[in-house]
Amino acid sequence: MTDIEESIRRAIEEGKFKDLPGEGKPLQLDDNPYENPEWRLAHHILRSSGFTLPWIERRREIENELEAARAALQRAKAWQEADVSQGNSTVDKDAEWQRAVADFYRAVQGINKKILAYNLEAPSEQFHLRPVNVQAELQLTATRPSDTLSGTEPI
Repeated sequence: MTDIEESIRRAIEEGKFKDLPGEGKPLQLDDNPYENPEWRLAHHILRSSGFTLPWIERRREIENELEAARAALQRAKAWQEADVSQGNSTVDKDAEWQRAVADFYRAVQGINKKILAYNLEAPSEQFHLRPVNVQAELQLTATRPSDTLSGTEPI
């Protein structure tokens, strides 16, 4: 251990870092050191009011839209399975399921278009989103939660 690390460790053990201002409170990391100081107040007001960069807002919209499409598909699957378990006719339920799949497919096509546009706008590849794979999503929806917990979920 270096002398500095040893000194810090000793100071911690002796309690010299107790009762510092802000102890036990979250760090305020809102300040961007690369931000133009003339714009700092304006950016702070925008962030405090819930505004963000346009590409971040688009990403949130895409994620919300995808979550809504997944939820609708899962509801349709649960409704189909509940009706089948009660011994009702599967012909109507299969038709409903096919309609739900078609709706999901259309929704994913729109979402994937938005993802491609978002990827052109995002400042770096690390922020890019992958297009949604409809077949993988359908397979995950078809897999029951108990199957996924036991490790038998499809890859």
